[in-house]
Amino acid sequence: QVQLVESGGGLVQAGGSLRLSCAASGVIFSIHAMGWYRQAPGKQREFVVGITRGGTPKYADSVKGRFTISRENAKNIVYLQMASLKPEDTAVYFCNADVGSSASYTQRYWGQGTQVTVSS
Repeated sequence: QVQLVESGGGLVQAGGSLRLSCAASGVIFSIHAMGWYRQAPGKQREFVVGITRGGTPKYADSVKGRFTISRENAKNIVYLQMASLKPEDTAVYFCNADVGSSASYTQRYWGQGTQVTVSS
């Protein structure tokens, strides 16, 4: 079994910054893509950003230029640096990881979510 634990959420004023972290633990052979989604009240969960094992990112248009994803493969951690935050960034942020528990089996796991609230 694999667990993803997010941290770093909180309350920040518009224009401020936050850094989220997500650490994976458990039976891990390798971690392929990792990423972040978010879900605002009354809305569907939406893609924010993803990153390949090699470090290639892909951002949603709404966060390009403001958010930066990075990862430490040796520690099985992915980070999300958020800057110039807007009230519309308010949501629960979920990390995910495509984890291989063997050379031939990969499964996507999700964290429990961390709340980010941006006040105007």
